[in-house]
Amino acid sequence: MQEWTDVRREVLTGQLSKRAACRQYGLSWHTLAKMLAHDQPPGYRRKEPRRRPKLADFLPVIQQILTDDKSAPKKQRHTAWRIFERLRDEQGYQGGYTIVKDVVREWKQSHREVFLPLSHPPGEAQVDFGEATVQLAGEPTKVALFVMTLPYSGAMFVQVFPRECTETFLEGHRRAFEYFGGVPRRISYDNSAIAVIEVLSGRERKLTREFMRLQSHYLFQHHFCLVRRANEKGHVERLLGTARRNFLVPVPEVASLEALNVALVERCRADLTHRTRGAAGPKGELLVEDQAAFLPLPVQPFEARRIAQVAADSESLVRFDTNSYSVPVKYAHRQLSVVATVNEVRIVYEDRLVARHRRCWQKEQFFFEPVHYLALLERKPGGFDYARPLENWQVPACFHLLRRRLEAEYGGPGTREFIRVLRLLERYTPRQLEGAVEYALDIDVIDPESIRVIVEHRSERPIELFTLDGRPELALVCVETTSPAAYGALLGEECAS
Repeated sequence: MQEWTDVRREVLTGQLSKRAACRQYGLSWHTLAKMLAHDQPPGYRRKEPRRRPKLADFLPVIQQILTDDKSAPKKQRHTAWRIFERLRDEQGYQGGYTIVKDVVREWKQSHREVFLPLSHPPGEAQVDFGEATVQLAGEPTKVALFVMTLPYSGAMFVQVFPRECTETFLEGHRRAFEYFGGVPRRISYDNSAIAVIEVLSGRERKLTREFMRLQSHYLFQHHFCLVRRANEKGHVERLLGTARRNFLVPVPEVASLEALNVALVERCRADLTHRTRGAAGPKGELLVEDQAAFLPLPVQPFEARRIAQVAADSESLVRFDTNSYSVPVKYAHRQLSVVATVNEVRIVYEDRLVARHRRCWQKEQFFFEPVHYLALLERKPGGFDYARPLENWQVPACFHLLRRRLEAEYGGPGTREFIRVLRLLERYTPRQLEGAVEYALDIDVIDPESIRVIVEHRSERPIELFTLDGRPELALVCVETTSPAAYGALLGEECAS
């Protein structure tokens, strides 16, 4: 480049003639003309593509193979070497591998997808699930990573859940809306089975009942990407990886997922101070514009739950999500409804709540409530010491003393009498019954009926003084003061008779 610059300066400024420049720098007349015509070396320029006489007849075959590969699984597509082998073995190609490789590379480069930059107005969001690993109570555990992002401001909300399912999908939305302080007007999704039952033509979708309930409550507009077009929600795809690399590296060690979720919310708030490349300001400032375009949060709270119809078996257990939960024995062999949230499982018969358990996210576990089986044990007291639902049931020490005294006084039937006392737990709390049993033992009254009377008496609330507060209609009633003379008149009439 230095010689190029010197020759141009000296010749074009008149310091050297063209002939003298050729002699001094050892240039040909043609090279000198090129140097004077261009301010920098133009590089090698081919006037027409290189001819490939041996491969020319096979180019349509190569193009057809590469076109067919678009519909094949990604891990089972042709490499350049495999195409070369097929041309050689099936088509009689006599050329080399390198030229085939060059043609394949050129074809792939010219057919790579080009994406259109999209404009994102305030008030829109994108949602996706990913996977991550955490150390949960000392064990490596795979969790589902819920991410909602706002493309306009770049703000994001991240939570972890035991698994990607309907309950966590709904709960993630509820928490995100509360975190952002409003509801985005339009939310983009992929075609997850949680939200989509069937993909119809174009962007038409047959939606699940729970997704429609979510949309009906918060009133946002949905937007589902075309099949295999996740780039339509590329903002959340990119920030999902960002959150995993920045928020979960190194692998967090936590006692519970809720503790980790609290920390993730703080990380999301700290991220609002950052500025996205090309943005007018930090994410926190742009979030204000997003919030101005949001829909307001509904006054009525939303319950993120899933309802399933189940049947209680002969052991008074219902199976939900591979786990078994107990119900009172009188509901055995009945059809029940399970209302499942992220944290608990409620079991309902008609309009009555019959059982409540903490939600388990493991597999094939059994959860018994001992009180559910006391009615059955009263009829079969012989199984009291061998009943699986009563294993590891921790009861107060006074209960064991009561059982010994009942069995000492009544003999074999004493166990049934003790179970009758325990059945009071169906109506009263363990603390209430414990206090009643301790008092009964102190006064040497141990029969079930007496203990029932004690716990009922202790549970009664004293009658409060009657007031007109909250009863405005009674304030209009006027009751006259009774005159004592009226009673005297009655007595006089009685005497006269």
